[in-house]
Amino acid sequence: KHEIYFPIAAAQFYFLADAVFWNDDLYTRLHSASSSDQDFPLPILSFDDCPFSERFLFDNLETESEDTSNATHASSSETIPRVILSKDDYRTVHAAKTLGLSNGDRIRAGVVSCEEHNGLWTDDATIEWIPEGKIKKPEVLKNGNPPGSLSIQLNNLLPPTDAPSDQILVSLLLALPRPLQLGRMLPMISQMGVDQLILTSADKVPKDYFGSHLFRKPEKLQELMIEGLCQAGDVRLPKLTVIRNLRRFLDEDLDDVFPAAEYARVIAHPKRANDTKEPLRLGQVQFPTTSPPRMVLAVGPEGGWTEPDELDLFQKHGFQQCTLGTRILRSDCAVVSLLGLAHEVCYQQGQEPQQ
Repeated sequence: KHEIYFPIAAAQFYFLADAVFWNDDLYTRLHSASSSDQDFPLPILSFDDCPFSERFLFDNLETESEDTSNATHASSSETIPRVILSKDDYRTVHAAKTLGLSNGDRIRAGVVSCEEHNGLWTDDATIEWIPEGKIKKPEVLKNGNPPGSLSIQLNNLLPPTDAPSDQILVSLLLALPRPLQLGRMLPMISQMGVDQLILTSADKVPKDYFGSHLFRKPEKLQELMIEGLCQAGDVRLPKLTVIRNLRRFLDEDLDDVFPAAEYARVIAHPKRANDTKEPLRLGQVQFPTTSPPRMVLAVGPEGGWTEPDELDLFQKHGFQQCTLGTRILRSDCAVVSLLGLAHEVCYQQGQEPQQ
């Protein structure tokens, strides 16, 4: 592991593509700066041998077919899965322009969850550039563009450790946002982590939203969620379901998908105009006695759930109304804020019996 020492006044942070990336050159410069100043010998960061914090993730179908079946039992070079990304793939461009990877560099990588497994990952993947056209050298071009395709060998690919503290206990029932907004929100949602994601109709959701290009190409929805998982470094893809009739889902399917004996059911909405009782905050939500504590969180469209029809419908099915206050938030802001709080509440709830 690297330990970094440098004067606080001389500290500089480099933010690229919404993440902080590390390389040995930056380490050398910071370490050299700190060695000349003995007043601040404080170790503030440590990194594993793999210097990049994000994870390159792939759909199960992207791995080479002859290797996929043996991915979890790779013991020789013949059974190590490999992925080849095209020159214009966003991950190839990111590897070249942002990370500046060279042949043999180690990266974190993984295969997202699917019907066959719950996700696989490795911190020991290696990359190799495959030059194309007139380009002969397997290295990033001077302008930062990739020289060709990118081959990634997924060495030591294993299932992730399922630590109790890292369980995903929150599911999201989201009134379908505008298509452009949905495209922005899906990476955020998978980045925050949800077990199940239900995209549903609502009184204030136009029906033509379901005709969006995103629903005509389901692989695009998955690509957006994988993008968020890359940032989070996780491989557990949210289980996505699209519901066109909210009332039918609540009446017929809710108890099977989110049993009341296992899930705290919560609906997020500002205080109703005629309410005399203050809505709950997330920390005040009542959970079933089962373990681990799970929550399904219903978040409405930007116009909000209709009052009183939809709110009464949710309350009829055991949803507890909670609020973030009197401010009216955009869907993306509300969802990220609520998911962060929900994860913390579930974690704290799980700690209570141990105290």
